[in-house]
Amino acid sequence: MGKIKYNRILLKMGGEALVGVEGFGIDPQRAADVAQIVKGVYDLGVEIAIVIGGGNLWRGTTGMDQGMEQPTADYMGMLATVMNALALQDALERIGLITRVQTSIEMKSIAEPYIRLRAKRHLEKGRVVIFGAGTGNPYFTTDSAGALRAMEIGADVLIKATKVNAIHDSDPLVNPDARRFDRISYIDFLNLRLRVMDSTAVTLCMENNLPIVVLNLWQQDSIKRLILGETIGTTILSI
Repeated sequence: MGKIKYNRILLKMGGEALVGVEGFGIDPQRAADVAQIVKGVYDLGVEIAIVIGGGNLWRGTTGMDQGMEQPTADYMGMLATVMNALALQDALERIGLITRVQTSIEMKSIAEPYIRLRAKRHLEKGRVVIFGAGTGNPYFTTDSAGALRAMEIGADVLIKATKVNAIHDSDPLVNPDARRFDRISYIDFLNLRLRVMDSTAVTLCMENNLPIVVLNLWQQDSIKRLILGETIGTTILSI
């Protein structure tokens, strides 16, 4: 086994990672598939924290389109992320990984409240930490929560796991001449208004010089290959 490039990672994935063929909700088999991906990375000796979205259960824009106030819609989305966190925790525990769920909104009967030093200690002890309920504040996406938590725990990289293999300057399914980026600067990402990641999250990473890698969660061993030093997906960094 080669030397690993990153010792501690923050893995950010959308709630869609847990969706089955129905296109909504939580599919336990899909959660089990994600757990196996995480275990493959964990077995390299990597400390792993995870932030997962809630779009498979609730999208705040749906409520807002019907007149719901954004804070209410956003808090509902935060609760959806906790449901996903618990589903992923269950899948990970069933294959032998010790996990902790920490939430930004206190719900002590099912999860720990988020405490930065406690999260870091869990990681040091080899536990997978799943952060739920976003930042605990409306108007912030789970991308921003991922960037914030990555900084707080001292992660070496923020990995945005999606359904696309890399960032392009336009949709490659629509434009066959779309330019693919292996590397792109934070500034260029923001100036091009690329939508694969929230601009607030990218700005936060830029200000703290935390690299971001956007890759395909379902590409064969994509995260493992990245950890072992292979060029996978697109890296957003200072160039």
